Amino acid sequence: MRSLPPLKSLQAFEVAARWLSFSKAAEELFVTPAAVSQQIKQLESYLGVVLFRRMTRAVQLTEEARAVLPLVTEGFDKLAEAVDRLAQNEASGLLTVSCVPTFAVKWLLPRLPHFSSLYPDIDVRLDASLEIRDFDRDGIDVGIRLGMGDYPGLEVTRILGEEVSPACSPKILTGNCPLRTPDDLNHHRLIHVDWGKMTIQIPDWNMWTKAAGVEGVKVNHGPRFTIESMAIEAAINGDGIALISHSAIAEELKAGRLIRPFDLTLRTDMGYWLVCPVRRRRQMKVDVFCEWLLAEAESNRTRIA
Repeated sequence: MRSLPPLKSLQAFEVAARWLSFSKAAEELFVTPAAVSQQIKQLESYLGVVLFRRMTRAVQLTEEARAVLPLVTEGFDKLAEAVDRLAQNEASGLLTVSCVPTFAVKWLLPRLPHFSSLYPDIDVRLDASLEIRDFDRDGIDVGIRLGMGDYPGLEVTRILGEEVSPACSPKILTGNCPLRTPDDLNHHRLIHVDWGKMTIQIPDWNMWTKAAGVEGVKVNHGPRFTIESMAIEAAINGDGIALISHSAIAEELKAGRLIRPFDLTLRTDMGYWLVCPVRRRRQMKVDVFCEWLLAEAESNRTRIA
């Protein structure tokens, strides 16, 4: 019989060691930081070894912890892979992709018929949400996330960078107050995307008008939407001018539903990232989807260039 400590304690150690943070580990495990700390203390007591050096606002791994962490991580990966294999059944052709809503609707969805034509035996399920899903708990195979690419414990590949500029319906150019120069923004409603808890700085109207050298624009007024695709629809309807990411409106620009009235573009530090546990990438359905998606993104970059 194997002599092992409680699985929860080992899991708390592995996650906290990856993040070097009890708070971050608590978020991933959906428990409190105190619970993570208690689990680790139980593990240290069981092993008779100190695993973390606790400081005022940080923790550090001891030499003993650093030595065993790769083995513990590998053990959890193999355990999860074994569970995946046990769970596979006749529906193993179902591929669940977690994706931020706007990217899902405006970029990925129009391209999925191409994927389905290449791999008709793989059925794609899109889980569109602004929340970061847990791969194991939520049954996610692949994730597409908007951020800076800092996703510990996952295989991470950049899909697209991001930049933003104003976009509006063509009819705004010929209305009662034609939009010809940035100063004309004073006569129009500005549409905003409310990014909520995003910790990275995303260009807003205040930043864009400063870059354009425009003064007097009421940059804090106008409708706000928590999902970028809703702001896009409002702009298509002629409800105002939206500051929108280029990747989200490529199809609307091509179809003439939206135009970019000004050349000034603001680049962002964020981007879209393909994320996946290493063990899942070994699965055929996951691997072919990832390779197809990256090829589509490269083709998109080539067309823009």
